[in-house]
Amino acid sequence: MRKLIYHDFVNEKVRPDGTLESISFCEPQHFNFAFDVVDRLAASQPDKKAMIWLSENMEERVFTFADMSRYSSMAANYFASLGIGKGDVVLLVLRRHYQFWFTILALHKLGAVAVPATDQLMKKDYVYRFNAAKVKAVVATARGDVLQHIEDALPQSPTVQVKVAVNGTRDGWGDFDGQLTRFADTFPRPQGSAATDNDDPMLMYFTSGTTSYPKIAAHSFTYPLGHVVTARWWHNVDPDGVHFTISDTGWGKAVWGKLYGQWLCEGCVFTFDFDRFDAHQILPLFAKYNITTFCAPPTMYRFFIKEDLTQYDLSSLQYSNTAGEALNPEVYKQWYNATGLKLMEGFGQTETTLTIGNLIGMEPRPGAMGKPNPQYDIDIVAADGHSAVPGEMGEVVVRTDKGHPHGMFIGYYLDEEKTRAAWHDNVYHTGDMAWRDEDGYYWFVGRTDDLIKSSGYRISPFEIESVIMEHPAVLECAVTAAPDPVRGQVVKATIVLTRGYTAGDDLKKEIQTYVKQNTAPYKYPRIVEFVTELPKTISGKIRRVEIRGEKQQTPPVE
Repeated sequence: MRKLIYHDFVNEKVRPDGTLESISFCEPQHFNFAFDVVDRLAASQPDKKAMIWLSENMEERVFTFADMSRYSSMAANYFASLGIGKGDVVLLVLRRHYQFWFTILALHKLGAVAVPATDQLMKKDYVYRFNAAKVKAVVATARGDVLQHIEDALPQSPTVQVKVAVNGTRDGWGDFDGQLTRFADTFPRPQGSAATDNDDPMLMYFTSGTTSYPKIAAHSFTYPLGHVVTARWWHNVDPDGVHFTISDTGWGKAVWGKLYGQWLCEGCVFTFDFDRFDAHQILPLFAKYNITTFCAPPTMYRFFIKEDLTQYDLSSLQYSNTAGEALNPEVYKQWYNATGLKLMEGFGQTETTLTIGNLIGMEPRPGAMGKPNPQYDIDIVAADGHSAVPGEMGEVVVRTDKGHPHGMFIGYYLDEEKTRAAWHDNVYHTGDMAWRDEDGYYWFVGRTDDLIKSSGYRISPFEIESVIMEHPAVLECAVTAAPDPVRGQVVKATIVLTRGYTAGDDLKKEIQTYVKQNTAPYKYPRIVEFVTELPKTISGKIRRVEIRGEKQQTPPVE
């Protein structure tokens, strides 16, 4: 492979078999992705495609690296005119609009802190986020009710001073699209105290918050470099190909798969600004846009494999990945049968980049997360604190006694107590349970608070979900604990059925029998409930806490 721009900042050691052995970083003191990657690519390869963008109405736009450089500079000059500068916190609610890329790069150039968020937030969500992060400005889509929800939150959000609307506007809001081209398309790199330092906060995300208030994971200006492994060694991004990651820009997975690592690898990203996921709408796009690498959560692959994939041309695809939730082996098998592609699973968190994955050159084991990314010092720790032996379950941790890994967060913003609770004694606790086999592959078990303890057994919800998902009647399922006066807890399965199946006692017994026949009988779900949909967070993660019926915290409105 030709020398790519990331080689100026990254040293890789590759084994003779082509797998990644180690990686180290040598970034300059004032590394800034917008200047050091995007603007440099614009200067050296101005006509190279950076992004193919498709609207929900199938309107197509193509942006080169020169376009991204120019438009981000215009946006930086516009934001500067509004008083946004270094260190200011800016909330971005921009769906998959192409303006998101202009905006986030502009904030990097200014040294401001970008906080992407989903357009599914309501008034109370904005009140909490504005106040928790001390947000100074908000840039939001005019689509739907987003601007109204923000307006409703502003009387209780005293730090917000600047409001900018995209794809439309309203009274009291700046008009991003109308103002952008009035500003210069160059933005000189700030010098002296205005320049960004590597340890400065650059990007923040609110975590999912399934059981408590969302925390704010803050990342520094070196964070993009941590995604070299994500894109080069996990996504297998081709500099001459097109990469498609399905994610809304409100979630961390967007910068995992639609920005930093892909452009460090000089690849083109494909973005489809759809309203609702529709397999029939998305599947034809692979052939039309010659998409070569693809990443999506297992849920979307589950919808794909329920379709007749022989009706679609997927021959351009050379590599496929999945992350965001645990991968059921049945999904892996059916996707492979349909495409010949092995799903390369990966694992990480909002607080990190890819920490565990099936990287290039590895042979994936269906259901296994893969092996540790060499840029992190990963371990599994048992309940009493010792390093777990193969086959022993424990918590996945990141050891930081040898240094702070590139891509790892710098702490929870303005919350030292929560930072110390998760990261102390040079060990970051992920809260995720797993075990590793004799060959070093990691196998996901569940969140520490999701394990089921029944009659002395410790049961992994994911293990049971994987078996249930093999049944043709099941589209989605969530396995949780239910209280039992004799056993302490029993296994409960909450199931969404595939089209054509009807809920009833006969189907319930059939699923219970199937589980008994395919795993240890004590693990079968004694309770089976059929529902039309599973409760999920706004990031799409199943809210098991809601299924369990536990009391949970919600952000205050007042």
